[in-house]
Amino acid sequence: MSQTPPAQPSGQQTGTDCPFDIAVVGLGYVGLTLATVLAEVGFRVLGVEKRADVVNMTNQAMPHFSEIGLADALARVRDAGRLEAVVAFPQQTQASVYIITVGTPLDANGKVRLDMIEAASREVARNMQDDALVILRSTVHVGTARNVVSRILNESGKRFEIAVCPERTLEGKALLELRQLPQIVGADDQSVRERAERVFRRLTKSIVQVTTLESAEIIKLVDNTYRDLQFAFANEVARVCEAWDVNAHEVIASGKLGYERTNVALPGLVGGPCLEKDPHIFRQSAQARGIDLEITAASRLVNERQPLETVTFIVKQLQSRAIQGRVRVALLGMAFKGRPATDDLRGSMSLRVLQLLKLALPDAEIVVYDPVVALETLRSQVKDVLVAASISEAISQAHVTVIANNHPALGMQSPIALQRLMHPDAFIYDYWNHFSDLSDAELGHSYFAVGNLSGRA
Repeated sequence: MSQTPPAQPSGQQTGTDCPFDIAVVGLGYVGLTLATVLAEVGFRVLGVEKRADVVNMTNQAMPHFSEIGLADALARVRDAGRLEAVVAFPQQTQASVYIITVGTPLDANGKVRLDMIEAASREVARNMQDDALVILRSTVHVGTARNVVSRILNESGKRFEIAVCPERTLEGKALLELRQLPQIVGADDQSVRERAERVFRRLTKSIVQVTTLESAEIIKLVDNTYRDLQFAFANEVARVCEAWDVNAHEVIASGKLGYERTNVALPGLVGGPCLEKDPHIFRQSAQARGIDLEITAASRLVNERQPLETVTFIVKQLQSRAIQGRVRVALLGMAFKGRPATDDLRGSMSLRVLQLLKLALPDAEIVVYDPVVALETLRSQVKDVLVAASISEAISQAHVTVIANNHPALGMQSPIALQRLMHPDAFIYDYWNHFSDLSDAELGHSYFAVGNLSGRA
C-alpha cells in the first residue's frame, strides 16, 4: 500500500546511506528467530528491543528462550557482525526495511492490546527515511496495518510503503520453517508486494502474494483459529467417549486409519501464546463488522473449559481414595507444549491446571517438573509450589501424577514404572494419552487419560 505523497517508482531509500538493511522491532520469539535467519542469509540486521536483558543476551549470542539451532545460528551472525541488538534506535541510524514483530496479547477484558504495535510504529516513524518499506509481521486485529500502523506512519509526513507478511512458524521448528514454509505477502500495490517479496525470497522459494493488507492479516488468524477448531473437536470426541466409557484414543486412531476423509487430532490441553488469543482476535475482527463467529466461540469455550472439567475428575478420584494426611500432587510438563520442545510458558494450560489444583486442594503439596524449562525460571514464574529437577523427584510418593504436556520424556517410563515411585494408592492422569496404546497389563490399575477414564487400552 503506497502512501501519499507517492513513493518513488524505484521503491528505494534516498539520502544518507543506511548502515542496516533491515530493522526488526521486537526480539521475542518471532523477532529474534527472524532477525537471526535474515542475518544468516546476508542482511545487515538491527534488532530493537526495549528489554535491556534481552538486548545484552542477544549481543552475547545467548538466546533468551529455547529454540532448536538458535544458539549456534545467533553465534554465527554475531561473529560475522551482521546482527546487532539495541534498546532504541540510535540517532542517525536508519534501515531500508522495518519489520514490526511485537506481541499483541489480550487485556484483562479479553480484548487485543494495540499499545505495543502503536509504540513500535511511532519508533519506526521517527527513525525511517522517505520511501522506507514497513512490514507488519505481528498477529493483529484485521485492519491494524491500515488503521493503526499506516495512520501513525503518515503522521510523520514521510513517504513509505507498507506490507503485511505474517509469521506462521512453530516454536521449536522456527529456523527450519522460516526457510521452508510459504511466506504470505500482502499489500495493496503490486510494486510493494514485489519489494517485500524480495526480502523473503532470500529465505524461502515459496512466496504467496495476496492483494490487500487485510487479506494477509486474516490468513494468519484463520490459520490459528482453524487449528483451535480441530483441537476443540478432538476434545469434544473425548468428552463423548468418556461418557460412554470408551477409549477416545482407540476411536480416533482407528477411525482415521486408511480413511483420509476423517483426520481427527488427538485430544489434549490447547493453549500457548497463539491459540489462546488468536481465535479471540479473529472473532473480535468479525464483530467489528457486525458478525459473530459462533463456531470459533464454541471452540474456545471447549478448550478453555477443559482444565476445570479434568481437574474436577482428578479431585474426585483423590477424594474417593480416602487419603490420610497431606495430598501430594506431581504436575509434569509446564511449557505450553512438548513437541516440538519449548520452554515457553506463555498461555500454557498447565499453569491453568495448576491454578485450579491449588484452588481445589489448598492444603496439598504440589510439585512441578518440566524437561525443558529451567529450574530458576519455574521457581520465579510458578509460586507456592515445589520445583523438581527430575521426574523421579517430582513423583516420589505422589498420590497423583498429572502429565500436562506431550514432551517425549514424559512418556519414556511406563505407568507401572511410574507408579512404583508413587504412593501405593496413587493414580496417573495423562492429558496427552502417552500410554493409551499399551495393554491393560502394561497400564496398571490406575491410569486415566483425556478420553479414557476407564483405564482400558
